Amino acid sequence: MNGTASPGISYAGVHSPRLKAARRLTKRAFRQRERAFLAEGPQAVAEALRCGAQVTDLFVTVPARSRHAGLVTTAEGAGVPVHVVSGEVMEELAQTVTPQGLLAICGFVDVPLSAITQPAPALVALLANVRDPGNAGTVLRTADAVGAQAVVFADASVDPYNGKCVRASAGSLFHLPVVAGARIEDAVAAMRAAGLRIVAADGRAGRSLDDPEVQERLGEPTAWMFGNEAWGLPPDLVALADEPVAVPIYGKAESLNLAAAAAVCLYASARAQRVHDVTGHSGT
Repeated sequence: MNGTASPGISYAGVHSPRLKAARRLTKRAFRQRERAFLAEGPQAVAEALRCGAQVTDLFVTVPARSRHAGLVTTAEGAGVPVHVVSGEVMEELAQTVTPQGLLAICGFVDVPLSAITQPAPALVALLANVRDPGNAGTVLRTADAVGAQAVVFADASVDPYNGKCVRASAGSLFHLPVVAGARIEDAVAAMRAAGLRIVAADGRAGRSLDDPEVQERLGEPTAWMFGNEAWGLPPDLVALADEPVAVPIYGKAESLNLAAAAAVCLYASARAQRVHDVTGHSGT
């Protein structure tokens, strides 16, 4: 079967050293040690290559190699070794029920906290104690969509390189600066020193996102702080903020999930900042 492989493409058996290295990256401890992670699916792989991330290996099934021939060719052209694997091996690596047949080993892309304050950002998402990787990845994707300048995964939050988080980000992990493992207190201090207001998304807050005064202030540079999916932000973290704000619930729902609430908050800030840029003052 090796005789059918194109230059730069090999067939990886179950005992392949590169395959063993990839398997280890399903564990956080090994990801930290190697400073490498797995990016699964054509969207993530394409964005990694397009954005110049360090891609060291690409694993592909035979059907995906045909379906995404252009992407495989791009990887080969970039000098990335391509390994053909079975569907069973891909399922094991991708850790998902329906893998898309493409998976890359990428180097870490996170930056130090100091890197996101020069120049000062206008909009940042701070994730404090966010444990669900799907939610975290979706917030990252939303932050990218609204034009935020960075996302901070504080030290008690999920690993941004968790496979489910990477998938949920849909390639956005490669688009904007991500800080991993900073203390939330340090992140808040750095944002405040850079001139940003810290707004805590807190369902218990006395002021709502649709309050005209709140909307007026959202035109200023802002760092939104989001808490745990189950219990939100504890009082000591809310106390770090300049202002706690609640997302209004007009119907009978008990609450919004984290990703939905974050989308509402981030888009509110993005819109207010765009109005501010056009008119020279905040407004609705």
